[in-house]
Amino acid sequence: MAFLSDTLARVKPSPTIAMTNKAAELKTQGRDIIGLSAGEPDFDTPQNIKDAAVAAIAAGKTKYTAVDGIPELKAAICAKFRRENGLDYSPEQVSVSSGGKQVLFNALMATLNPGDEVIIPTPYWVSYPDMVLIGGGTPVFVQGEKARGYKISPEALEAAITPKTKWFLFNSPSNPSGAGYSHAELKALTDVLMRHPHVWVMTDDMYEHLAFDGFTFCTPAQVEPALYERTLTVNGVSKAYAMTGWRIGYAAGPQPLIAAMRKMQSQSTSNPCSVSQWAAVEALNGDQSYLTASRVAFQRRRDLVVRMLNDCPGIDCPTPEGAFYVYPSIEALIGKTSAGGTKITDDETFATALLEETGVAVVFGSAFGLSPNFRISYATSDAALEDACARIKAFCRGLK
Repeated sequence: MAFLSDTLARVKPSPTIAMTNKAAELKTQGRDIIGLSAGEPDFDTPQNIKDAAVAAIAAGKTKYTAVDGIPELKAAICAKFRRENGLDYSPEQVSVSSGGKQVLFNALMATLNPGDEVIIPTPYWVSYPDMVLIGGGTPVFVQGEKARGYKISPEALEAAITPKTKWFLFNSPSNPSGAGYSHAELKALTDVLMRHPHVWVMTDDMYEHLAFDGFTFCTPAQVEPALYERTLTVNGVSKAYAMTGWRIGYAAGPQPLIAAMRKMQSQSTSNPCSVSQWAAVEALNGDQSYLTASRVAFQRRRDLVVRMLNDCPGIDCPTPEGAFYVYPSIEALIGKTSAGGTKITDDETFATALLEETGVAVVFGSAFGLSPNFRISYATSDAALEDACARIKAFCRGLK
């Protein structure tokens, strides 16, 4: 359609949303569907956070706020970074947006020029490359190695850096693989970045609090303090506190960058929801016991899913360090034919046949830039996960 912009032609719809919508459509037709495609905790937002939102409404805190966050929330974010990450920021170095996605979008739109390159490890969250393309930049992919749990090597990072590289966009624990970089692994990457002072770091720490088996989360500016002045540390309350619908993300970084992001936000959405901001203040400052309880539940679910998937013929599922995803390989299943007659030519045909024949909705790996794999979100009940994995096993056994 000639009326639409050239920029739009560079963007693909979100495959995770597309798979979720397809599953919902089948469900309305009366099919028994188990949705494992959406990255959303099934737990309710903790009561103390909901109470804080109600109190904010009752107190009339429903007006416009400062463009990029109320002072109280910025202070809570500074305290969180100091307490949990050993990073000192002032409120002027903090930006609050309507979700972590907007934080990333603002930063990229405010900094990218045509020809700028952004290094993105694969597998990646589906929105990273498209946001780079919208900003006129060029995504440069560095493939994570299956033998390393889908983490990239410092040598691969070094090889990807060029004079045009502007950002290294990093996510640990990862969506979709759940891979978490240890302090030593991250230090090896930051050592590379120290040799290239023109490269900035954008780190998406959204799954910080979902770390298992004693894995200790760390973030680049914490591991290498010399990167502090060229790092944007991004986080939010969506995943950690089961607040996906509240839409609050935040970041801290150099003041000129934060000012540029504020300018971008002032001409798009303006301030995030006022009530959600007050709820986020309570999330960061209030009782943190929910984090421990949810982590225990998610680790139990991870162990269940990894065990059951590795019992499926032809599936190889690594054990991730964090988040609430697994990213199994189906390399051994390519070329086979399902009981329903579908030839499994790639991970997309696998995911489509799995949904249509068993009612289990997953996301195919090519959506995340690394195949042949699929992603399961285990942010749902143990019973649903057991049922889903049993159906996947039956599906794999039926392949010829």
